[in-house]
Amino acid sequence: MFYHVLFPLRDLWFGFNVFRYITFRASMAAVTSFAICIVFGPLIIRWLRQLNIGQYVRKQHVDDLSEFHRTKEGIPTMGGILIMVSVIVSSLLWCRLDNDLVILVLGGMVWLGVVGFVDDCIKLRNKSAKGLAAFTKLAGQTVLALIIGLFIIRNSGMGSDVYLPFIKKAVINLGPFYVLFAWLVIVGSSNAVNLTDGLDGLAIGCMLFVAVTYAIMAYVTGNAVISRYLHIFHLPGSGELTCFCAALVGAGLGFLWFNGHPATVFMGDTGALSLGGSIAIISVLLKKEVLLFIVGGIFVMESMSVIIQVMSFKIRKKRVFLMSPIHHHFQIKGWPESKITIRFWIISAILALLGMASLKVR
Repeated sequence: MFYHVLFPLRDLWFGFNVFRYITFRASMAAVTSFAICIVFGPLIIRWLRQLNIGQYVRKQHVDDLSEFHRTKEGIPTMGGILIMVSVIVSSLLWCRLDNDLVILVLGGMVWLGVVGFVDDCIKLRNKSAKGLAAFTKLAGQTVLALIIGLFIIRNSGMGSDVYLPFIKKAVINLGPFYVLFAWLVIVGSSNAVNLTDGLDGLAIGCMLFVAVTYAIMAYVTGNAVISRYLHIFHLPGSGELTCFCAALVGAGLGFLWFNGHPATVFMGDTGALSLGGSIAIISVLLKKEVLLFIVGGIFVMESMSVIIQVMSFKIRKKRVFLMSPIHHHFQIKGWPESKITIRFWIISAILALLGMASLKVR
């Protein structure tokens, strides 16, 4: 909004010219979303407490992780509302609203946030760990994924190509099957973040590194000169997604202020689905889908641990991990919660650096 209102006034005062620069608006988007979280965070947490919207702990935790999870029961969940409001407000203020990519990502975040919100509400109403039926939740994610996939393959500037990182000119054209690939990335990412959200600050901390990486990717992808120099896919207008990613970083830091150990609020499915889905949408728009499997390696590891555990138990009647997702495995082994979280953050930081290295190592 600021771009559309203030930039045209640059002839009246040269200072308004600063609104043309993505780097300035991205920085301010991060600061704005962080400030919104810090200012309104206590109010939203207090409001959630008054509504008795607290974390429910599954009964099976009594045997496995009772000491770890007993203290978490009753802590306000659905804190993802705070993240979503911060990101959306900040993006509306600092992004160019005539950019289709920004509108698409914002719409996707809201859509998945609503799916997660309904899921959280059902859990709270039934006082159970079971929310939406798996098929219903998957249907909601699938509708969005199909819209995004069809938008991309019908856009002449994007197409159905998949670019492989670290390999020069390695491009695979999936044709109409790209829609299925986009579905896998979007649905898989949103659910993976949801699985990772099991320890204080774990999911949001790892998401920060992913968001920073894709902020950089969006900027270089949208810059014709830089993308030509790096020999990467160029998408005009994608630089505006830098502002959205920056808003995500600011909101993530603000939420971590309250979600760090010991957490006073959890993001719930409202936050996890919207965060994972929005970053996945950005990855497919930028043609950096495969890179998400590297940069978001922690989320992939968490998801794979669940898949391996389920398959092993069904086939061999034995468990590979003491408990899945894998962060619970380390808890049962006796690792302190903060140590698990920080070490997973470190791995995420290394994977983010590896992802950024892919811009030059080709």
